[in-house]
Amino acid sequence: MPKSSAHNDWLPPQATQALSALGANLAVARLRRKESLRDWAKRIGVSVRTLQRLEAGDPGVGMGIYAAALWLMGRADALPELADPALDRGALALDVRHAQERLARRAKVGA
Repeated sequence: MPKSSAHNDWLPPQATQALSALGANLAVARLRRKESLRDWAKRIGVSVRTLQRLEAGDPGVGMGIYAAALWLMGRADALPELADPALDRGALALDVRHAQERLARRAKVGA
């Protein structure tokens, strides 16, 4: 039985759904390649049970294992884009807000 972690209990629903979709996509990739659970697990370096958890989107599966599965698909190069600063909407919103605050301060000083 996998270890339960406190972070798994409060994982946002969107994150849970994204992991489920990722796991399902990885399962489809394995099946399209006509690979058995045992063979795919061996190539990743994990147990069959861990691979089953990965394909189910279990958030307790390590990121390195997801990365290895993506590598088998030829998609490991997509990982860095997930946290690309240029695509970080939250940071962009903060930058815009700070710029607006600076403009407002300048307008007060100039008034």
